[in-house]
Amino acid sequence: MVERPERRVLTGPDLKAFYKALSNPVRRDILSYLGEHGEANSTSVAKALGESTGTTSYHLRKLADLKLIAEIEERSTGRERWWKSLMTNIFTPPGLEMTEDEREAAVKIGALKMTHDLSLVVRAYAGYDASAGWNQIYRAGLRMTKEQVASFAEEYRALLHKYATEPGEHPPGSRQMAVRLVVLPDDGRSGAPPADDA
Repeated sequence: MVERPERRVLTGPDLKAFYKALSNPVRRDILSYLGEHGEANSTSVAKALGESTGTTSYHLRKLADLKLIAEIEERSTGRERWWKSLMTNIFTPPGLEMTEDEREAAVKIGALKMTHDLSLVVRAYAGYDASAGWNQIYRAGLRMTKEQVASFAEEYRALLHKYATEPGEHPPGSRQMAVRLVVLPDDGRSGAPPADDA
C-alpha cells in the first residue's frame, strides 16, 4: 500500500494559480500522464502527447512551481530533467475566506472538473453493457447527520487509499479508473429520479 499523502490545504491565492494552470489542457494531460507513468522527462511526455519538447518543458516547469510535480534530481542530468507526480491530497476547506476573484477562480475550477465528470458519467452509462464489469454505477440516498457525513467521507478516503498504487507501479491487468463521490443534501428540489444501482 502507498503511503497516505499529507493533505494539502489550498488558500484563495492557490485557487487562482491552480485555475490559471489547470485551464490549460496540455497541463492537465501532463498531470494525467505522470499520474499513470510515475516518472518522465519532457521528451517522453512530448512524444506521448504529440507536443514539442519545448512546450512540455515549459508546462512541466509551471506545474513544478505549483508543487503538483517535482524534479527527480538524482535522474536529471544536464539539460535532461526528470519529473514525478506529487501524491497530494488537495483540499479546499469549507468557509475559506476569499476575495471575489479567488471565489470566481474556485467556481471555474469546479466547472472544469464537472465538465470532465459529466463526460465520464455519459461514457459510463453509454458503455455500461459492453464494459464487461469495468463500469460500476451506484446511486443512493439516505438520511445522515453532519457528523455522519464527515465520517462517511473520511472512510471513503481511507478506502480509496487502500487501493492506491504508486505511479508507474500498477499491478498487471489494472486500468486507470475514474472514481467520484458527491455527497450533498437533497431536499427534494432537484427533481431527481429515485435512487438505484446502475
